[in-house]
Amino acid sequence: MCACTWVVLLLAVLAPAPFGAARAVSAVPSAAVGRGPDPAVPAVARWWPVGTRPAVVRGWEPPANAYGPGHRGVDLAAAGGAPVRAVAAGRVSFAGRVAGRGVVSLELTGTGDPPLRTTYEPVAASVREGDEVAAGEVLGTVEPTGSHCTACLHWGLLRGDVYLDPLSLLPPWLLDSGPSRLLPVLEVPLPEEQSEGRSGNRSANPSEVRPGERRTISG
Repeated sequence: MCACTWVVLLLAVLAPAPFGAARAVSAVPSAAVGRGPDPAVPAVARWWPVGTRPAVVRGWEPPANAYGPGHRGVDLAAAGGAPVRAVAAGRVSFAGRVAGRGVVSLELTGTGDPPLRTTYEPVAASVREGDEVAAGEVLGTVEPTGSHCTACLHWGLLRGDVYLDPLSLLPPWLLDSGPSRLLPVLEVPLPEEQSEGRSGNRSANPSEVRPGERRTISG
């Protein structure tokens, strides 16, 4: 694809919303965006492009027509220098600069003809055109400047020249999974119980034995 075509596609991606239209100012929870996955998009992703479950700063806003305003992708919260990963296995179809921004495009393996193509920007690429990458492999790092939003990664998805919602690539377990929680282990005192024991503030009832404690019986 020639550089002029990339410029046209980039300008279309970054087309502003109509005057007076609502714009997202604060982060939107990931699971609250893209709840209706596109049936034409297989959920082949095994990684988020950045982080483990980044906030969606601005969601997918499909335009009414090919040249209409909208948001042809999603913006994910990401600090400059954060690693950008391939969401699924594929081949790098472009890695370079478009209108001053670092862009990486990846054709996803086994997604039809033409294949699904994900785009990432602004990215300082560590891969080259033609490279085969595995899911989760680092493609580069987020550039601190150069995007249409601050501290974010723009993630796009196309099949041919048709833009699609990239969040549709995420299976439910990846889209909806919450943060890890530590579960209690049986017969192991909780931290507050341990602190109580050190301070001597224990129950006055000698018959009360907590899990894991030993009682010494004199006499």
